[in-house]
Amino acid sequence: MVSLKPVILSGGSGTRLWPLSRRAYPKQFLDLVDDTTLLQSTAARLDALGDAAEVQAPLIVCNEKHRFLVAEQLRESGHAAGNILLEPVGRNTAPALTLAALDVIDDDPLLIVMPADHVVKDGVAFARSVSAGIAHAAAGKVVTFGIVPDSPQTGFGYIRAGAAVDADTHTLDAFVEKPDLETAEGYLASGDYYWNSGIFLLRASRWLELIQRFRPDIASAVGKAHADGLRDMDFLRVDEDAFAASPSDSIDYAVMEPLSQEEGQCLVVPLDAGWSDIGAWAALWEVLDHDEHRNARHGDVISFDSHNNLLHAHHRILATVGVQDLIVVETSDAVLVAHKDHAQDVKKITEQLDQQGRCEGEFHRRVHRPWGAFEGIDAGERFQVKRLSVKPGASLSLQMHHHRAEHWIVVSGTARVTCDDREFLLGENQSTYIPLGTRHRLENPGTIPLEIIEVQSGSYLGEDDIVRFDDVYNRAGKPD
Repeated sequence: MVSLKPVILSGGSGTRLWPLSRRAYPKQFLDLVDDTTLLQSTAARLDALGDAAEVQAPLIVCNEKHRFLVAEQLRESGHAAGNILLEPVGRNTAPALTLAALDVIDDDPLLIVMPADHVVKDGVAFARSVSAGIAHAAAGKVVTFGIVPDSPQTGFGYIRAGAAVDADTHTLDAFVEKPDLETAEGYLASGDYYWNSGIFLLRASRWLELIQRFRPDIASAVGKAHADGLRDMDFLRVDEDAFAASPSDSIDYAVMEPLSQEEGQCLVVPLDAGWSDIGAWAALWEVLDHDEHRNARHGDVISFDSHNNLLHAHHRILATVGVQDLIVVETSDAVLVAHKDHAQDVKKITEQLDQQGRCEGEFHRRVHRPWGAFEGIDAGERFQVKRLSVKPGASLSLQMHHHRAEHWIVVSGTARVTCDDREFLLGENQSTYIPLGTRHRLENPGTIPLEIIEVQSGSYLGEDDIVRFDDVYNRAGKPD
C-alpha cells in the first residue's frame, strides 16, 4: 500500500479576516465554519481515504510563534503531528515544501500538500479526488487539484486543463493569472478551466529534484537551514540565517509553471467538494448557512429588515436595522463594519494599525501561551490588570522582571507559587505579592484550570520585560 504523508502549510497571517484573525492567532486556528478549527479540519481531511493509502501523521510547517498553538490544536483533535517544522521568517510555499520534503526524504512518501486555512465541506469527495491522483503521483507525475468553478470569480488564479489521461485526470496545459470578469465568464462557459486550489500530490524526492532544477538557490538555502536545524521537543528549529537567505517564492511560480511547459509532467484532477480559501469576509459569507434573509449570523445577533449580511458577535449583542450587504464583526477590542464589495480591503486596516504602532493587528485581548492564556482587563499609567488562565499541570517559567512588581489573586483552582527560595500553595480568594526583581514561578498542580487576577505596577509593563531562568517549553532567554 502507498504511504501518504500529509504536509500542512500553516504560515498564513489571514489579515483580510481582521479583527477575528490576528497575526498572533490567524484564521487557521479559528472555528469559522463549524466547531473545529480550519487547521483541525485540514488534519482530519484524509480520514475518509479508507484503504487507498496508508495515511501517516501530518507534518506541519508553521511560523515559529505559532508552534504551541499548532501542537495543542492537533492534540485536541486527535491528529498529533508527526513533526512540526518552524519557520523563523516567512518565505512562501516553495521553501516550506522543500523543508517538508527534506525532513521525510529517507522514507520518500507521497506528499499531499494542503494549506491549513481552506474549507472543504465534502470530505468524501476530497478523498475520492486524492485517490484518483495517487497512482499518477507514485509514477513520478506532479498532480494538482482544480476546483470546479460555479461562478466567474476574478479573485482566483485558474488552471487550464488539457487532454484526458483517464476518467478522473487531465494533463495540465497552463496556469492562468486572475482574469477580469469577461474573461472569467469565458473560462466558466468553456468548461476547460478550474480554480487553482494550491493543493498538490507528489513524491518527496520528485519535489527535491524539481526545486533543485528550477530554483537551485532555494534548494541550497533551505537545505542548509534544515541540515543545521536543532530538534526541540516535537519541533525542528531550522537555522534562521540560512532560511532567511532563501528567496521567497510560491510552489506555482517556482516549479509548477515552468514544469507545465513540459508535456505530460503536470496533471490536474477536478475537485468538487465545497472548497473555499476564505480569502476575505465575503468568501466566508458564501460558505456559511444563511437565515431566511440571507444573513450569516454568529453569536448574539438581533436583526430587523436586514439582508445579505455577515453578522458576527462574540462579546455583546450585535443589532442591525435596515442594512444590507454588510460585514459586521464584533470582538472584545474591535468592531469592523465593511461593505461586502470591499471585503478585500480589510487588510488596509491592519496596515494602518501597524503604521500607528498599535497592537490590535497582532494580538487579541486574550493572548495564548503554551501554559494557557492571559487577557487584559484594565490598564493605566504605571499599572495594568490581567486575568491569567493556567491549564492543569502547566507551569509558567521561572522568571524575573526588572521594572514591575506583581500581585496575584486566585479566583479559582490552586496555585503553587515559587518566590525566591520560598514555595507555597494558594487557594481561592488568597493572594500574594511578587516584588520587583524577585525570581518567581506560577504553577497549576491541580486538575481544573487555575484562574488568577494579576495586578502589575511599575515604570515599564511591556511583555519583553522578562528574564527566564528555567522553562519547560524551552523559552529560557526568549521573549515569548
